[in-house]
Amino acid sequence: MFVLKPNQTEMPFLDHLEELRWRLLLIAAAVIVTTGIGFFLVTHYDVLGLLIRPIEPLIAGSSLKYLSPTDPFFITLKLALMVGIILAGPILIYQIWAFFAPALTASERRTIIPALYFGVLLFAAGAALAYFYVIPLALRFSMGFQTESLEQAIVIGEYLSVVITLIIAFGVVFELPIVLIVLSVLGIVTPEFLATNRRYAAAIITVVACMITPGDIASSFFMMLPLFVLYEVSIVLSKFLIRRQIATAAALEA
Repeated sequence: MFVLKPNQTEMPFLDHLEELRWRLLLIAAAVIVTTGIGFFLVTHYDVLGLLIRPIEPLIAGSSLKYLSPTDPFFITLKLALMVGIILAGPILIYQIWAFFAPALTASERRTIIPALYFGVLLFAAGAALAYFYVIPLALRFSMGFQTESLEQAIVIGEYLSVVITLIIAFGVVFELPIVLIVLSVLGIVTPEFLATNRRYAAAIITVVACMITPGDIASSFFMMLPLFVLYEVSIVLSKFLIRRQIATAAALEA
C-alpha cells in the first residue's frame, strides 16, 4: 500500500509545495529546451512532410492551403512544440516519479519502475498506431463522402491540428495500463474492482474516445477498440504483479 516508510520522517506540507514548485519549473524548463531542439529539427528535416504523408494519396496531386501569411511560421512553432513535448516526456515522467517515490515502499518501487519504462513503449505504440493506421483510415472514411459538388481546399493548419491531436491522444490513452497497474500496486484499486466495473469502464472509454477524437466515427472506434483490450490486459497484469509483490514480501519476511 501507499505508506510512509518506517525510517522516513514526514516532510512538512509547505516543503512538499516547495518541492512541487521546483519540479514544475524543471518540467517547464525542459519543455522550453526541447521545443528549441524541436524547432531545429522541424526547420532542418522534413517533419511537416512526414505528417502530410497520410493524406497525400487522397488529394490527387494537389497541395494543402494556408490562409494567412503568418501561418507557415506558426505551423513551424506548433510542430516544434509537439516535438518538444514528446522529447520532454521522459523528463516529465522522472519528475513525477521523483516527487512520489519517497512515499513508496521498496517493494512498490521495484514493481512501478519497470512499468514506467514500459509506459514509454506504450506511448510510442499508440502514436505509431495513430500515424500508420488510424489517421489514414479516418481520412479515407471522412473524405469518402466527397461529391462532385464539393471542391477540395484543405487548410494545412486544421489538418495538422487533427493529425497532432490524434497522435498525442493515442499515445496518452495507451498509458491506461500503466495508470491502472500503478493504482493497483498502491492499493487504491484492486483487479477485482476493475473486473467488476467493466461496464462502467466501457462507458467511460466510449465517452473519452468520442471527446478527444476529431469527431468522425472511424477514429473514435479505432481508439475505443484498443482501449478495451488494454483495460483487460491491465486487469491480468495487475493480478500478476500483486501476487508477485505479496510473494516477494513473504520471502523477505521468512
